[in-house]
Amino acid sequence: MYKKTLFTLIAIALGMLSLGFASKPLYDTFCRITGYGGTPKIADENLSVVLDRDVTVQFDANTSSDLGWIFKPEQREMTVKVGASGLAFYEVTNPTDKPLVGTATFNVTPMKGAPYFIKTECFCFQEQLVEPGETVSMPVLFHIDPQIDEERRLDDVREYTLSYTFFKVDKPTVTGPRAALD
Repeated sequence: MYKKTLFTLIAIALGMLSLGFASKPLYDTFCRITGYGGTPKIADENLSVVLDRDVTVQFDANTSSDLGWIFKPEQREMTVKVGASGLAFYEVTNPTDKPLVGTATFNVTPMKGAPYFIKTECFCFQEQLVEPGETVSMPVLFHIDPQIDEERRLDDVREYTLSYTFFKVDKPTVTGPRAALD
């Protein structure tokens, strides 16, 4: 009896440990699929119908203190029609004397409208290599899914904020100049 209880407890402990290691990638995948937590969906292309509803998108940029880059949106905001593609650019400058690699995470607010904010091209989640003194312009192609118009609870969503934060990559996988941005 004690052996059976011991083996059961060990199996439960190992299962919990395994779930602990798998929770971050599982949560990230869940957020990307559902839009939960302000995570927008990512699509291959925009096949949407364009509606006569304007949405203003504000752009925000942040950098972790250990990276040393200057990171900013090239425009502070833009107005797009629901369903129409929008193209925005972010600019990063490496003022240091050494090449640095960073990766960006993103978030969209308001959270209730995030599942309808669709990115079709983005620099996020890829390592970006920026040489000393170099300035790079990075595009973000997006659209607001027209299905937002079918949700009455989202009638008040007329403004989004797309926010990126760059973090330093300590052990980069990119090799060679401009490898991450090609």
